[in-house]
Amino acid sequence: MTQHLAVDGGTIAYEVAGSGPLIVLAHGMGDSRAAYRAVVPQLVAAGYRVAAVDLRGCGESTTDWPDWSRTAIAGDLLAVIRHLGGPAVLVGHSISGGAATIAAAREPSLVTAVVQLAPFTRKQSIRLGDLRVKRFRQGMLRLLGAATFGSVPLWRSYLGTAYPGARPADWAERLDRVDSLLREPGRMKALQGMGRGAPADAGAQLANVRRPVLVVMGTLDPDWADPHAEGSAIVEALPSGLGRLEMIEGAGHYPHDQFPDRVVSLVLAFVRSDAARA
Repeated sequence: MTQHLAVDGGTIAYEVAGSGPLIVLAHGMGDSRAAYRAVVPQLVAAGYRVAAVDLRGCGESTTDWPDWSRTAIAGDLLAVIRHLGGPAVLVGHSISGGAATIAAAREPSLVTAVVQLAPFTRKQSIRLGDLRVKRFRQGMLRLLGAATFGSVPLWRSYLGTAYPGARPADWAERLDRVDSLLREPGRMKALQGMGRGAPADAGAQLANVRRPVLVVMGTLDPDWADPHAEGSAIVEALPSGLGRLEMIEGAGHYPHDQFPDRVVSLVLAFVRSDAARA
């Protein structure tokens, strides 16, 4: 059942299932909490209280916001955790990976551990050689086109690249739902606003994180020419010993939707580890 939390600037929608230690799930831009539809039941069955959040401007959250930055999203996520009586393990995908980093650095008492799925958490740069990687070239052009022109068809085309190989059984319904949401007033504006935001604010906080961090990357993620190098750079920017990188073979930019069983297995092993419990 959808619940709503009023925060400064608007209302954040979320739903909670299960009981036990709290895990908060945050999706990427142009999406909704439905991105975790295959993950939530497994985490609940494993004994966790799971809150799946619609980011500002997305899903069932309100659309009129003055700020689309990772810092602003981090504030929303911390408000949800505080409201639900945290602390929580914070799981963030793509833009929310950066937001989760900021949240953990700002209020470590509310965040026990961070999981970053295909995260944009550092300042990005493109080398000439990167453009020789076909999947990166195609993904970048479609992603930039969708954000620049506010094009739902281009976003659907990007998703086709972002899900190489394995796709969920409800793939057609998934695309149609994303398409429908983005055609609602204000939803594409949210995607464009997030797309224009650079992850420098998140990168500046990596050294300030004091909680364990798991970074999960897909080997075929089209958002980077070398996903392993990007994940390694995030881990290296964290304080020594706090970060760990896991690669999922064959996954693109949505490992939690392509390979939910594998992602849940990694998350559970991580949160049950001595480092995360500490």
